Amino acid sequence: MPKLALLGGTPVRTRPFARWPVFDDREKEALVEVLESGSWGGYNPVVRRFEAAFAAFHNVPFAASASNGTVTLEGALLAAGIKPGDEVIVPPISFIATATAVLRAGAVPVFADIGRDYNFDPLRVAEALTPRSRAMIPVHFAGRPADMDNLSAIARGYNLAVIEDAAHAHGATWNNRSAGSFGHLASFSFQQSKNLTAGEGGILIGSNEELIENARSIFNQGRRTGGAWYEHVRLGTNQRLTAWQAAVLLTQLERLPGQLEIRARNAARLNHLLKSLEFVELPPSDARVTRHSYYLYMIRLKPEKLPGVSKDAFLAALAAEGISGAGSYPRPLYEHKVFEQYPFVRMSCPEAEAMCRESFWVSHEVMLASPPDLDDFARALEKIATSAGELAEYSKQDRAVR
Repeated sequence: MPKLALLGGTPVRTRPFARWPVFDDREKEALVEVLESGSWGGYNPVVRRFEAAFAAFHNVPFAASASNGTVTLEGALLAAGIKPGDEVIVPPISFIATATAVLRAGAVPVFADIGRDYNFDPLRVAEALTPRSRAMIPVHFAGRPADMDNLSAIARGYNLAVIEDAAHAHGATWNNRSAGSFGHLASFSFQQSKNLTAGEGGILIGSNEELIENARSIFNQGRRTGGAWYEHVRLGTNQRLTAWQAAVLLTQLERLPGQLEIRARNAARLNHLLKSLEFVELPPSDARVTRHSYYLYMIRLKPEKLPGVSKDAFLAALAAEGISGAGSYPRPLYEHKVFEQYPFVRMSCPEAEAMCRESFWVSHEVMLASPPDLDDFARALEKIATSAGELAEYSKQDRAVR
């Protein structure tokens, strides 16, 4: 039995996985074009070209870009009329901005549990409703669309604004309909790690022109489209996307369809390679998920099959075998210290807490790797499984040190 690299053995692989971001002379040429234009800020026509192209890719008519995906969530709440004291239902499994955007709007985040697919459980969302509920923020976690059929029905029945957090879901589809096209507004991120990136950046898309114009005004110092430079019609700030970012994003958008296909093929390969491993559980299949963007490839460990092995030890062993890009959330959002300082509502969230104990992910650049690279990933998991006893002893010692 080969010795774990974590314990001094030889790692399964020493080569890095695919480079991220992916770029070539197209990005360089786009940036030079902006440089030589002399118009580097948010008023260069390239910004509107990118907005139009991104909206069209997701089959909606309108878009308003901004400096990052955190401020697009905040702007969406303000544009939708969310006020201090309103309640907004959010999942406890997401990046912190999903919930802190609610706080920054003066509203109250209400945490409703997820299902085994890591997305909102519509039944738990329905249980969280009160007379103060004004909106929900479904997160398409890992790039797998949430159950927008049932969530949309709940929203219609209770007159809730729906703001999709699609930061993970560029190009994903639910019943062949684009993630980001269901809600009143949808927020995407272009931060460095995202499937579509310019280092930073964000965008809101939607079919309601008034809401998008409200958001654009908020991001542009309260100006109105077509108005005078010193005409300010609402409270706003400066969160405009730059021409540099838009130029890079236009070229990156050209690559996205091909990358989505590669990730889907590789996910299918991993599903086949891992299905025989008794100690892991893959997310449940759902025919309504017609395209998963695989920002993250999710795996759940079965603790009963790895007795005594902590998830932290498992991830340390995986990293030592040369498998980069693996991670997890250590806790649900409501356990972060920031929420001790502001009002929030926490429903019972056993699935979210189980996810933090048992699940981990592999990031999307690994999903662009070659088939032999993916075989290395499967071999690393098998190697860890065959050395579970040694890893359990390591876990015990690690906990004792802590």
